[in-house]
Amino acid sequence: MRLYVHRDSHEPGKPTLGRLYIDGRFECFTLEDEYRGDDPSKKVKAETAIPCGTYPLKLTHSPRFGRVLPLVENVPGFVGIRIHAGNDADDTEGCLLVGTSRGTLNGKDAVIDSRTAFARVFAAMNGVVDKNGLVGTITYSLTAP
Repeated sequence: MRLYVHRDSHEPGKPTLGRLYIDGRFECFTLEDEYRGDDPSKKVKAETAIPCGTYPLKLTHSPRFGRVLPLVENVPGFVGIRIHAGNDADDTEGCLLVGTSRGTLNGKDAVIDSRTAFARVFAAMNGVVDKNGLVGTITYSLTAP
């Protein structure tokens, strides 16, 4: 399985908005922390989107959330990067939030109906996970697929 995150809005000082594609098909909208480029030295802990690139994606138990969630592995300078439900930048520490639409909540950029979007994404992954938890890869990019 190949997931692709097209970061289509990444203005300084704002959350990064995008679109998630699964095997070439649009699935949902995304929200991440501020994109500060791909230089790890510009990272601000818990406030920076991960660098563009392609990473292995696994389903593993998250101690923080107490359940199995997608884990983005081998990200330089980052650990514990997950895909999960949430609405705005306050709900992420570098993780990818998903939603069925975009909007604003309490005056902040947000993804809406996040639990529904996450359930669909997670169900798709559960159908292809191997015995080691590997789902496939996820690519983060500033260009459309």
